[in-house]
Amino acid sequence: MSVKLGVPSKGRLMEKTFDWFADRGLILSRTGSEREYAGAVEGIEGIDLVLLSAGEIPRELASGRIHLGVTGTDLVQETLVQWDQKVEPLAELGFGFADLVVAVPGAWVDVDTLDDLDAAAAAFRARHGVRLRIATKYHRLVREYLRRGGVADYRLVDSQGATEGTVKNLTAEAIADITSTGETLRANHLKILSEEPVLRSQATLYRSRRAVREPEHQAVLSALYDRLGFEVRNRVTV
Repeated sequence: MSVKLGVPSKGRLMEKTFDWFADRGLILSRTGSEREYAGAVEGIEGIDLVLLSAGEIPRELASGRIHLGVTGTDLVQETLVQWDQKVEPLAELGFGFADLVVAVPGAWVDVDTLDDLDAAAAAFRARHGVRLRIATKYHRLVREYLRRGGVADYRLVDSQGATEGTVKNLTAEAIADITSTGETLRANHLKILSEEPVLRSQATLYRSRRAVREPEHQAVLSALYDRLGFEVRNRVTV
């Protein structure tokens, strides 16, 4: 039975992940056509490569169907309740950087902080009789962030598409979304609050705490951790 390593199945995340492992002497490759989602690992025997969407990897780790997986910090913490009981971060990979931020219309010149947003939300409800809408796909993370920041009188509305366009399209008054440069937000006349982001995310290698650990996995994982330069403390928990 092999150790299963899940990595993103396409795009720059897949390419950067392949490069990261190659720099450490492990060659990851796609086999067959791009529709087959099959792959191989050269450099250490006993590792199967599983190609998945980045969004699927947190659930596969939490279920124990894969032992290791590369995905974004944001996806793990948003997707998994009590994520740290289900997965363990082993290494930040130094790419896939993005911040989860709250952004409001640039015309809201008096709204720069969470306190300002709270005041604006209260004024909005007093004027319109409904709560201010914040469009996002990161409901868990944003709700907790706003709770800690003392923001009330808002409601989250789901957005799985072009979140930055929801204000212009009048389906939300503000947004919370991932950004790497902020250019798309500025192009849509939105500004980021001058607070710490909801979350700073990057591609990270995680270990499943729930995957079945057979005796033969120990030697494979120890060899892998040696190759990747991990500390012994990461080895003993497999």
